[in-house]
Amino acid sequence: MPETEPRTPDPQGQDRPRVTASAIPADDPADPPAGAPAPAPASASASALQDDSAGAQRADGSEADRIRGARTEAARTDRAGAEGAERDRADGPAHAGPTSRRARKAKAREGRSPLFLWLKEVATVVIVAIVLSFLIKTFLFRAFYIPSESMVNTLDVNDRIFVNLLVPEPMALQRGDVVVFRDSQGWLAPAAEKTKGPFTWVQDGLTFVGLLPDNSEQHLVKRVIGLPGDHVVCCDAGGQLTVNGVPLDEKYINSAEIPQVRDFDVVVPAGKVWVMGDNRNHSADSRAHMDANGGFVNESDIEGKAAVIAWPLNRMSALDNYPDVFRSVPAPAGK
Repeated sequence: MPETEPRTPDPQGQDRPRVTASAIPADDPADPPAGAPAPAPASASASALQDDSAGAQRADGSEADRIRGARTEAARTDRAGAEGAERDRADGPAHAGPTSRRARKAKAREGRSPLFLWLKEVATVVIVAIVLSFLIKTFLFRAFYIPSESMVNTLDVNDRIFVNLLVPEPMALQRGDVVVFRDSQGWLAPAAEKTKGPFTWVQDGLTFVGLLPDNSEQHLVKRVIGLPGDHVVCCDAGGQLTVNGVPLDEKYINSAEIPQVRDFDVVVPAGKVWVMGDNRNHSADSRAHMDANGGFVNESDIEGKAAVIAWPLNRMSALDNYPDVFRSVPAPAGK
């Protein structure tokens, strides 16, 4: 049958159904006789054409409405995205509203000067350094100042040393260790009271937290020669110090002078040690204080073992306890 209109592509990419006009059989007795050509009903064709045209118009209108709606939605999305980006720049991340904690912090940072932020960073570093120094000074190491020549050449006047606080507990003392101990036996003359200045409290505070060495001059530094139970004698026929009958080749003694001989013969009691200075002729050590506690130092008075010279820089080094000197010394009798 003939098509009444050309094929029109569907907006969705498919052809619409063809619309055709055909003769409608007449049941009316007044129909023309058989063999006569039947006229096409004009009203039916016109109606079909009108319906098809109206459908096309509706389809075209719907497509236009869809396109306009899509464009409107895209424009609305673009506006929302632009507004969101503007909020991000003003208030922080998209998930942070204008009243969120992160947004408030961001605004607060924007209002602070670079100098304030720099000072805040410096203050944080200083506080952390003070806390760490205090913890180290309390549990691990402590700094001391050397005011005398009793340990020359091992230690010089004005040296600054770090003392290992883990000795004598939990780490045990050994012969040859250089130790710092409190003067609980009155070996030192009472220190003169120092004049307090306007910033004395600053020095005291830095000493307390461990940033400055202890210069109270109420501590002593000597070398451990005898441990509890050791028999220490000076001197044998060759002028050497002996421990448990073994003479010592004391390599740490100040070689600039020949040590003066001071005779003694002691057995170290439990909980005490016998100490002597490396600069034997200029050291008021256990030999000079035998009238007080027998010249012995209580282990409980020992602050720790001197580990390193920290200052001056040209003398920075670890301190040796000369294990070879005492290697041949046997254990005390009965141990």
